Amino acid sequence: MSAHVHHHEQTKRRERITLLALAAVQFTHILDFMIMMPLGGQLMRVFQISPAQFTHLVASYGLAAAVSGFAGGFVLDRFDRKRALLILYAGFGLATLACGFAPNHHALLAARLAAGAFGGLSGSMVTAMVGDIIPPARRGRAMSTVMAAFPVASVLGIPAGLLLAGKFGWHAPFFMLAACAGVNLLIASFALPHLRTALQSHHPLRQMREIVTHGIHLRAFALSAVLIMAGGCVIPFLAPSLSANLGLAESDLPKIYAVGGVATFISMPLIGRLSDRMDRLRLLTILTVFGMIVVVVLTHLGPSSLIVACTVMALFMMTMSGRFAPAMAMISNSVEARYRGGFMSVNSALQQAASGVANMLAGVVVTLAPDGHLLGYPTLGYVSVGFFALTVILAARLRAVAPHVAKSAPKTTGPELSAAAEAPV
Repeated sequence: MSAHVHHHEQTKRRERITLLALAAVQFTHILDFMIMMPLGGQLMRVFQISPAQFTHLVASYGLAAAVSGFAGGFVLDRFDRKRALLILYAGFGLATLACGFAPNHHALLAARLAAGAFGGLSGSMVTAMVGDIIPPARRGRAMSTVMAAFPVASVLGIPAGLLLAGKFGWHAPFFMLAACAGVNLLIASFALPHLRTALQSHHPLRQMREIVTHGIHLRAFALSAVLIMAGGCVIPFLAPSLSANLGLAESDLPKIYAVGGVATFISMPLIGRLSDRMDRLRLLTILTVFGMIVVVVLTHLGPSSLIVACTVMALFMMTMSGRFAPAMAMISNSVEARYRGGFMSVNSALQQAASGVANMLAGVVVTLAPDGHLLGYPTLGYVSVGFFALTVILAARLRAVAPHVAKSAPKTTGPELSAAAEAPV
């Protein structure tokens, strides 16, 4: 049965509860990354490590998530979604707790690798479950609900990390996050539905070969990669540029991120509803055009007031995160249910790898001037614009071979849709 018609139907109330539970799980994954940023100064001082070693602590999470995500593509479809998610999320919580107890830099690095490995896999299970329970016609709004975790984490992550670390030391943010994971695990064990998604006759190598060679899957993977890279090459130097190029105080950064997060939290549900009511490629194109304009303005800003910075940040986060609702709905709709767990795991690995490549690209383009200004950031803005444009091109190529992925509501019968899903490249 085709990906876009095969789902485990739930009542509206059960759908809402499930999505909120999944969003809470996703929130902790994103917050885990966010709280690392404010801890740089303390960790370098306490463990007597260099800035490069601190970047290893930050990058280790994504690297481990990418490796485990690819490995998970071989086996995750052998297990029911809920059981797999609960086990993986428990591992994430324990690894995060281990971060808080780490006695030295090497122990913390090992714990971060474990947290990334479990977090990356459980994150792929979150998106797979959305595809399992939500019909394609409403999948855009569902994706926006789960992805609202990003702006909430943006609002809470940096301020919470600074506050807890300042009052109780660098251990506290990890203990707080582990406690949140424990509460979420308990809620998810009751709230998430039992879905019989495990494949009885599962051949890992054949399954992976079919996932990574299917023409529609390859186009979806390409779209997913550039979707991440459009923001991934600009975001690493976003906070430093606000201080170095715009002349704002570091104490203003939590305010700016909070404004951007609140604006995104408001806009994401609206964009999600639009994604279910209009052609998703058209919506993605509109948001992309606005995003291009905002990125160029943001990367070219000189000394500015706090109000200007907050306004531009709000527009940046709204357009950057808003693209994910229609794009991820298209990607989710492109895969058949029997491949969904492995597909989403590989997709998660690919996104982590794309983020890493984008971060390295940013490091090559941007340099530090003697006066502290960031040179090359405007150039990086144009690179981001190129990825923005490529996102629309690849989304159009995906829709060309699988028109159903962009439609707000299927209008054809099951066999016709299945044929569309298997259309040749």
